[in-house]
Amino acid sequence: MNFTVTKSHTVFRGKVFDVKVDEIIYNGTGNKAERQVAVHPGGAVVAPVTNDGKIILITQYRYPHNETILELPAGKLEPGEDPQECASRELTEETGYTSKKITKLGKIYTTPGFCDEVLHIYLAENLEPGDHAREEGEEGIEVFELTLDEIDKKICNGEIVDAKTICGITMLRLNAERRVQNAE
Repeated sequence: MNFTVTKSHTVFRGKVFDVKVDEIIYNGTGNKAERQVAVHPGGAVVAPVTNDGKIILITQYRYPHNETILELPAGKLEPGEDPQECASRELTEETGYTSKKITKLGKIYTTPGFCDEVLHIYLAENLEPGDHAREEGEEGIEVFELTLDEIDKKICNGEIVDAKTICGITMLRLNAERRVQNAE
């Protein structure tokens, strides 16, 4: 780091995220600057794959865009919650499926220019159907099973625009390719 934080304070506390403002001084020049950061607890994304190789996606209304979008199941971490537990919880809440085989694929920084949110991405296999446990506002969720080719087409034609979903599908694909190469 080529700067020193001289002051940091939270200017907003919200249900989903807080906003902090840091005052910094660059070490080499002594110039002052201000950095605003959306402080987010992070979350987990799960790419559920059925025994016949289809990926489960859901539709969910997203208020900031006033739009229902197609995405992988995901949710915000509760304080102190393990990301894998969050992935398992969100899988069941949003789709009704459970899995005893959840593997971490990686993590992403959603918007590193102004937000510290980290999303942990998981693969869920050996799915067992069951009842969902949706939260308020999630009543309209629909569940879809799509092939990778169908998902690719929806990404290319703009039907899937959710960044965490596009990243999760990419990580899923790369993980599958790595498995094939290691098996050869």
